[in-house]
Amino acid sequence: MSDTLTAPATAATLAAFSDAFNRHDANALMGFMTEDCVFDAAGGPDIHGTRFVGRDAVRAAFEAVFKTFPDAHWGHGRHYVTGERGVSEWVFTGTHAEGWRIEAEGCDLFEFRDGLIAVKRAFRKERPKQPA
Repeated sequence: MSDTLTAPATAATLAAFSDAFNRHDANALMGFMTEDCVFDAAGGPDIHGTRFVGRDAVRAAFEAVFKTFPDAHWGHGRHYVTGERGVSEWVFTGTHAEGWRIEAEGCDLFEFRDGLIAVKRAFRKERPKQPA
């Protein structure tokens, strides 16, 4: 057991995490996450989407989103935390590097450990590509 006490995650923690996403600030995002963090992307071949494990892999996944959607934005955020679990609801908007747009509701399910995000599971509505 650690000798230091860590503040528990709160809705304000998730709001600040969302703000870092909207700044496309991978360094700030990693400051919210455990060393052994897990990110399950909304899409992918597996039942949980595509899974990224560890800060380096998760950072690379987040940076890939910022590159693919240079104007990516998660708006209309609502954040909830109870105990070691949390939820963020949002509307994702962005223009893909290939020129089409997306606007879709989604949410993230979180698990916390020692006040940090240990697991982030992303879910997003599937919609047809929109003209830019």
